[in-house]
Amino acid sequence: MTSTANGSCLCNGVTFEITGNLGIFQYCHCSRCRKFTGSAFASNIIVARKHFRWLSGENLVKRFVPEDTKHFATAFCTQCGSALPWLAKSEKTVIIPAGTLDSDPDIRPQQNVFCDSEPDWYIEPDSLPRYDQLPPKKNKTRSDK
Repeated sequence: MTSTANGSCLCNGVTFEITGNLGIFQYCHCSRCRKFTGSAFASNIIVARKHFRWLSGENLVKRFVPEDTKHFATAFCTQCGSALPWLAKSEKTVIIPAGTLDSDPDIRPQQNVFCDSEPDWYIEPDSLPRYDQLPPKKNKTRSDK
């Protein structure tokens, strides 16, 4: 899919743009992505390097490249700690944490990968109650104290 989307970190010190063929949008359940995001899975868009560019704050980006990985690396903002797009070890693709996007990329998740690494506590989000905001506080009963 050909599109354009902008993204940033939490403090807005770093901004970026993805343009062109946005490639693959996937949820990755591998342990490295879980540790990097602090979540059950990472929502990643994979784009060719030529379709990505930093708009501002590139000097605030710190990259971490584990020695024992084939593709995986990470990047984050040194001011606010936000996850940021990272260049894969092949240096051919950039992985965009979808949560860093400020605009709709006009691409939707297509697949889940590394599902055999899902943590034991993982529950499919659609099976849980949904609230538009924080749920109402429950009144404590004697048995809750």
